[in-house]
Amino acid sequence: MLRQFFRKIPLAWLQVRRERTRLLVAIAGISFADILIFFQLGLMESAYVSATGMHNRLRGDLFLVNAISDNVNTIRPFSRAKLFQAVGTDGVASINTLYTGIGQWRSPTNHTFWQVQVYGLNPSKPAMDLPDAQAKLSQLKLLNSALFDQTARPALGDVARQLQRSNPLTVQVNHFAVQVTGVFKMGASFSADGNLIVSDSTFLRLFPERQPDEIDIGIITLQPGAKLEQVQATLRAKLSDDVAILTKEEYIQRERAYWSQVSPIGVIFGFGTIVGFLVGTVIVYQILYSDVSDHLPEYATLKAMGYSDRYLISVLLQEALILAILGFAPGYAISLGLYGLIAQATLLPVQMSMNRTILVFIMTLVMCIASGGVAMRKLQSADPADIF
Repeated sequence: MLRQFFRKIPLAWLQVRRERTRLLVAIAGISFADILIFFQLGLMESAYVSATGMHNRLRGDLFLVNAISDNVNTIRPFSRAKLFQAVGTDGVASINTLYTGIGQWRSPTNHTFWQVQVYGLNPSKPAMDLPDAQAKLSQLKLLNSALFDQTARPALGDVARQLQRSNPLTVQVNHFAVQVTGVFKMGASFSADGNLIVSDSTFLRLFPERQPDEIDIGIITLQPGAKLEQVQATLRAKLSDDVAILTKEEYIQRERAYWSQVSPIGVIFGFGTIVGFLVGTVIVYQILYSDVSDHLPEYATLKAMGYSDRYLISVLLQEALILAILGFAPGYAISLGLYGLIAQATLLPVQMSMNRTILVFIMTLVMCIASGGVAMRKLQSADPADIF
């Protein structure tokens, strides 16, 4: 029975476990490469999620933005008259506007300055979905009132706790006094440390260089039953090319495209992912190449016994597959803990996803199999004459 059991153990597993130190080094190397890949992909995705937080909250079906605006942080305003031209188009039910800009927030705790994304909207007809602040939007009708993002970075001050002691809380934004009357949740991003919601009137006071008829985002809500693509095509033919008319999904993808293709963030994290993949490939190659070199006489013996190159190559690929699985497991577990630490430290939405887990596992398999493919050349050189 015992002899039959050992005969069923794959040769590849016996080869892998024979050198314990080499196996541990291989697992550590693959895990390190996976952690590096998980780290880069996690931060890159968190940048996209945080950058599109506002887009996902927008209320409407079609959105007008200046055609030369490639992201919300460098958005260019356009004439409100463009939006008014959409009124009366078949299928259009109503229009709305949203102002946005980067403001200087002075922390009420230590008086340091931080960047916040300021959104100006009509409190009676909010352009964004804010379920946690719905009851407080009416307070924005008072000039110089604001709602503060309580998921902003701690350096901006513990506004939520201070509001419990003193409401409203007087703060300074763009060197103007503002009364914070409530909080909401949106989250920080790579470009802003927090968010602030004010009325459109308060926004124009905080940004005196802006003109009331220059809006940042025009919002169109369609009538029930109206065909989105048909109305979009009609508006594109009706309005000039200096205004982009986008669906919500197109607007989100436009923002993601900027961060992934134009901004340095996408390039840096993408390059880091490639480096992690190459590091893992080199490590696994060194392990497999050393294993083949150390056991070249044994492989030559197997050839002399009648085993084909195809069989020996399958053993090597099985070794690569075993290393991929053994290295991925601790790399995934450590990355989960690392994501939690990063999310807590940066307040960025760094979370593990099933798609990313599958992607990194596939990359690990490719990494190990590619390394095994390169090491095959050494294995194919095994000659039965080497045993004499």
